[in-house]
Amino acid sequence: MNIPHLLSIIVFTPVVGIIVLLFVDGKKHKFIRWFSAIITLIVLILSFFVFKQFNFSESGVQLVEKGMWIPQFNIKYFLGVDGLSLPLFFLTALLSFLACVGSFGIKERVKEYFILYLLLVTGMLGVFVALDMVIFYIFWEVVLVPMYFLIGIWGGPKREYAAIKFFLYTLFGSVVMLLGILALYFTSNPHTFDMMEIIAQRATFTRNFQIIVWLAMFIGFAIKVPIFPFHTWLPDAHVEAPTPISVLLAGILLKMGGYGFLRLSFPMLPEASKYFATFFAILGFINIVYGALVAMAQKDLKKLIAYSSVSHMGYVLLGFASMTQMGYIGGVLQMFNHGIITGALFLLVGVIYDRAHTRDIYAFGGLGKTMPVYFGIMTFSCFASLGLPGLAGFVSEFLCLIGAFSVFKVIVIASASGMIITAAYFLWTLQRMFMGSENERWKDLPDMSGRELFTLIPLMILMLLIGVYPKIIVQVMKPTLNYLVGLMY
Repeated sequence: MNIPHLLSIIVFTPVVGIIVLLFVDGKKHKFIRWFSAIITLIVLILSFFVFKQFNFSESGVQLVEKGMWIPQFNIKYFLGVDGLSLPLFFLTALLSFLACVGSFGIKERVKEYFILYLLLVTGMLGVFVALDMVIFYIFWEVVLVPMYFLIGIWGGPKREYAAIKFFLYTLFGSVVMLLGILALYFTSNPHTFDMMEIIAQRATFTRNFQIIVWLAMFIGFAIKVPIFPFHTWLPDAHVEAPTPISVLLAGILLKMGGYGFLRLSFPMLPEASKYFATFFAILGFINIVYGALVAMAQKDLKKLIAYSSVSHMGYVLLGFASMTQMGYIGGVLQMFNHGIITGALFLLVGVIYDRAHTRDIYAFGGLGKTMPVYFGIMTFSCFASLGLPGLAGFVSEFLCLIGAFSVFKVIVIASASGMIITAAYFLWTLQRMFMGSENERWKDLPDMSGRELFTLIPLMILMLLIGVYPKIIVQVMKPTLNYLVGLMY
């Protein structure tokens, strides 16, 4: 069954949910929670229909919805998916539903929380299907507003500081990126914001122009990834954000930066991308090693996972910098895998924090006996994150390193040390939290609830499935990524 305007329906279903919630009594917390969960479940179910209608053998954009929106400036309503955007679109739908269920623990200002949450979901979904740069930019900015309030109102003790820092960093990046978008519009002939048309005109852009615009785009996307030294907002935002928002922050928002590089910067500005390739690879190495070393120094479990995200996104940069088929596949697969693994890790942090009201790794010990199910799931997720063969993290990191090795041998060899450091800090964390004698302070902590298991089991299944059979997702992205590699030469 082919559903017309399927992408628009998916993207704007949360907006329909928002309109309904506006007329609901704010005291009906149970209804608001379940209604919001059903809305995100509908989005997830509809995303499977996108897979059903998607032709895996084609490299181009599919399920296209295109029409003139503002003819005076040649701005189009242009949505579509391809092998680059579909995995991230599905990841957004999946994590949005699971994090919504994880949000049932929110007790204060429940109606406002879920209205902002649904707005955030619409913005994230829209980024991955927008093919007109104005539409893309609108969705990009829509994400910023609810995230600011979700951190600033429902976050931890330093939530105002973290929210303002997040807002200022990302707003600055967005403004600089907008200048790059406008430069592409006024240089294209005829003037257009259509991504596909600008890619077709890429050969007409001079090298110097490409370099300037690439740098403008780089700042916007680098802050979102985040790339060193633009990363400092991330640990603050993660530590202060409520757990479900940390899941979306790490699982989806960081991917928007990597997606932007491969959707806009690289195919539209190939000469500049090749010019900055070594620089890009060096930044990837810094992210991998620096992020891992700083993670090792953390006592706060949430901050440790935040810095591990900086490290893991470094593999994405390394894969993209190689401009090879294997590097591109590894980079996009790493974004997907990082989303499911780190999403699970942040949910697990929320589980222990709800019970113990502390995230201090040194405060625990012997939890393996007290919470055996939690111990098992945490161990599984940590092993997936550190790159244990047979789990999702290994496949994508391996592809990134192999893809980049033919181009940046020394950088790749140096970057591989990050895998050892990652293993060290995760094993160290497991040892301190779960091994040894049982801590009397935590002997009565309850193990995981059914709702908590419901949010984590789907992510664990994906970690194992992609680890042993990566073709299930690689076949979706391969034709498109081959095409994007071809645009570079």
